[in-house]
Amino acid sequence: MPEPTALQSADALLLPRWLLPMEPAGALLTGHAVAIRSDKILDVGPTDALERRWRPRERVELPEHVLLPGLINAHTHAAMTLLRGIGDDLPLRRWLEEAIWPREAALMSEEFVYDGTLIAAAEMLRGGITTAVDMYFYPEAAARAFTTMGMRSVLGITVIDFPTPYAADADEALAKGLAVRDAWREEPLVSFLLAPHAPYSVGDAALERIATLAAQLDLPVQIHLLETAQEREESHARHGETPLERLDRLGLLGPGLVGVHAVHLTESEIALLAERGVALVHCPTSNMKLASGIAAVPQWLDAGIAVGLGTDGAASNNRLDLFQEIRHAALLAKVSQGRAEVLPAIQALELATIGAARALGLDARLGSIRPGKAADLTAVALDAVETQPCYDPCSHLVFVAGREHVSDVWVAGRRRVANGQLLLQESNSHLTALAQNWRQRIQLQTR
Repeated sequence: MPEPTALQSADALLLPRWLLPMEPAGALLTGHAVAIRSDKILDVGPTDALERRWRPRERVELPEHVLLPGLINAHTHAAMTLLRGIGDDLPLRRWLEEAIWPREAALMSEEFVYDGTLIAAAEMLRGGITTAVDMYFYPEAAARAFTTMGMRSVLGITVIDFPTPYAADADEALAKGLAVRDAWREEPLVSFLLAPHAPYSVGDAALERIATLAAQLDLPVQIHLLETAQEREESHARHGETPLERLDRLGLLGPGLVGVHAVHLTESEIALLAERGVALVHCPTSNMKLASGIAAVPQWLDAGIAVGLGTDGAASNNRLDLFQEIRHAALLAKVSQGRAEVLPAIQALELATIGAARALGLDARLGSIRPGKAADLTAVALDAVETQPCYDPCSHLVFVAGREHVSDVWVAGRRRVANGQLLLQESNSHLTALAQNWRQRIQLQTR
């Protein structure tokens, strides 16, 4: 009789009621488990097979839970949590010019970014978000804050063509940002992209240099794009061409470019972006709150464009809540198209997981539950009375559950939320005190 095979060691074995791996598309598995070793997913398969194969240091029973990939917030401005609720009920340009930019000019500092990003990371982790793409200033401070909280981040080297407390001009902003990238090159939870703010706020010379750097350094580029109809009119007046024509002329319209918002694309522009391999990020709540419009997400997807979801910043949302974005994306798609079958639940969930990973060029590492990928995972409990009865867990994740039902979160194999509680490097009381201190400082500054 053959000797039984010796069990191999694993750090953890997760045993959910439902497993939503996101690859293959549409799969919802029961009786399956996930083994983790170090920062990677070690194995995925039927529970009995994994229990015969692995000896885990920890067994995590998730008896009424869906286990899915960690959510990816494909566009935010994390430090702007400190400006949450300032400038409400204003359209985009007035919101920026009257409420946001003057306060940033007066308050912007490493301390502002570090504290605001700590608070944002805590909010996002509690909501099942394991990766955030952050477009803001002082990226070194943001890197320290995200890594302190144990969260994965993709940090923008942010460029805008007017002086800020961070940099006098685009050249200085690029130089500082690239130096931070070099300094953090070995940190596995941090990566970078180039982040010109928008075509209307960055000049030709800076955009051309960004295109060159992106090609030389193999860095993606994220930019606010056609968030309002006004941008097209202004671009014609200033440059004699549309924002997309201008980006094309300057060498940016191709794979690696990630356009954010993109509310006011024409049909021909959607086709062009698909042809060029440009990805897009949908921020439905911010678009609604600023009355920017409803993006044609079903048409993007039909054209074959890679699409992710973003919260935008807490100053224009006012939550860093991807469950809200998933729900709003699905509902807006249905009502705008007049077809209830548009953007079904599983496709809406893809936008916050594997779709976002593809849009950012990170799908080899993130966005689905497969062996060898990063062990970034989120468990959602569906045992509360408000989630009962449950016939379709995918539908429940989109239309019933919220971030308050997130029970456990792992980033790079390390548990960051357990039973709904943050396992914090910084205490809740400390983060609350930071927020209150900044509220007082901002109120004093703006009197």
